[in-house]
Amino acid sequence: MRLFAQAHARLIVQESVFSNAPFKACHAATIINLSNGQLMAAWFGGEYEGAKDVAIWASVRNQHGWSVPQKIAEGLLNGQAYPCWNPVLFANHSGIIFLHYKVGPNPRVWKGFFKTSADNGQTWSAAEALPDSLLGPIKNKPLMLSNGDLLYPSSRESADEKTWTAHFEKSTADHSGWRSYAVPANGFGIIQPTLLQYKDKRIQALFRSRQQVVVQSWSSDEGEHWTEPTALALPNPNSGIDGVSLKDGTQVLVYNPLKAGANWWEGRSVLKVATSTNGIDWKDIYTLEDHLDGEYSYPAIIADAQNHLHIVYTAKRSVIRYVQLKLF
Repeated sequence: MRLFAQAHARLIVQESVFSNAPFKACHAATIINLSNGQLMAAWFGGEYEGAKDVAIWASVRNQHGWSVPQKIAEGLLNGQAYPCWNPVLFANHSGIIFLHYKVGPNPRVWKGFFKTSADNGQTWSAAEALPDSLLGPIKNKPLMLSNGDLLYPSSRESADEKTWTAHFEKSTADHSGWRSYAVPANGFGIIQPTLLQYKDKRIQALFRSRQQVVVQSWSSDEGEHWTEPTALALPNPNSGIDGVSLKDGTQVLVYNPLKAGANWWEGRSVLKVATSTNGIDWKDIYTLEDHLDGEYSYPAIIADAQNHLHIVYTAKRSVIRYVQLKLF
């Protein structure tokens, strides 16, 4: 694999999270900074996406590299095995790690579950189901608000697959007091929001859309009301995105910048990192993948105290790749 550096970003680490795994396919990685300075990544893996053996797997990175993947959640509903989907890792103010994920035959009828860990992911609580009215974070990490509340980027896909709608869920830091807030549709089919926060306290949501562009909406009251979505000048082939806000006000986005092809995976062969200060004007600063074909998609990104970016994503549904970048 070759990476192409551009101005304002320097490659620190580029590697696969694992080389040998007890599953054939994997997808939808998430990543978190642990309190001990290590990293944890999680993803779903099994025979193929949607197979009943698909579970949530995780690995920890220390100074020696990534640990052997361990299964940390399985899909059970009413005693029957179902696939797991889209894990999301994050921590609250107390350092409790939450693992949110979905269980069900497909994204139209899946159900939200979560587990917690108080020891940096060494052990996990039993799985708990969210109420049927909630799904939790669909793909990307929640945003911690000034009062400790958590704002979860969420969405739903209709049973007939015709309608995509995004919404946001909010809870207290201890996972109580849940409520939900809608996003106006404005003609877009949007799912899988990622959240960016600005120094003036505004929150920007960026969405995957069926319209082959990244779509945006804004909130000025910590996620309770949202502007009508509008398209950004960022092409996207109906593929997952993720972003992170840095302390200096820089916004960072990882996305596929191509148009979709005849098949669902076409357009996912290029993966880029872009930055912005206003959320409207974006500049590509790094190319993670650049191929004629193949799928390199579903990124997750976080930042650390040293302004390093930590990115994980799927490579050809066979491995999770990890890249660390330094912005300057």
